[in-house]
Amino acid sequence: MAGAPGEHPARPGSGRASAGRSAPRPGGVLPAWPGVLAVVAHPDDETFGLGAVLDRMVAGGTVVHVLCYTRGEASTLNQSGADLRHAREQELQQASRELGVATVTLLDYPDGRLGSVPPGELAGHAAAAAALVHADGLLVFDDTGITGHPDHQAATRAAVQAAAAAGLPVLAWALPAAIAGRLREETGQPFAGQPPWRIDVCVRVDRARQSRAALLHESQISSAAVLWRRLQLQADCEHLRWLIPPA
Repeated sequence: MAGAPGEHPARPGSGRASAGRSAPRPGGVLPAWPGVLAVVAHPDDETFGLGAVLDRMVAGGTVVHVLCYTRGEASTLNQSGADLRHAREQELQQASRELGVATVTLLDYPDGRLGSVPPGELAGHAAAAAALVHADGLLVFDDTGITGHPDHQAATRAAVQAAAAAGLPVLAWALPAAIAGRLREETGQPFAGQPPWRIDVCVRVDRARQSRAALLHESQISSAAVLWRRLQLQADCEHLRWLIPPA
């Protein structure tokens, strides 16, 4: 995982500015990977979090694959009154099709307890999935977990461990600190962001397909969902940072 500011000297693509120098402007282009593996903790993370980036990658010709560790059965939301284990699997498949995802691998680890699973075990699944689909890079949530969710953090740690062993780059979806701060103030939820000098990529996106996919997660979405406010604040920009930069 990327360390805290000041933990290591700056290097290209690390998201850290050298002392006494202003941070470079983030690039505006996603990596031109032929294939990417998105590693997430829960059904809906691929859409609510990574959806616009995945859509942009698919539009650019990248073949997108998703690995999801849990079935999201512990969610406190259940807008449709469904059996979440089964409903969220179906929602994941439907939303992934809307986003143009080629394959989805859904595992059965306990929702809310990924942090108790041996890291090497989770990393082994990510490594196997990346090898199977010949991924050129991995896409994950930022190591903050975005909302501080331990499952998000565990999924990202596993992906980084697997990628480091395989020599693959890892690109993380992040929130700018200003947007995270605004969301904390408005919702009381522990959103975590990154300062400008730790952002490596800023890309323009179209939210239409992401929004349609979000509505397919019927058990988790409502008109009052925080997702809509976050997307409003993000507008048509997504920010990302390298946890493992390209060689």
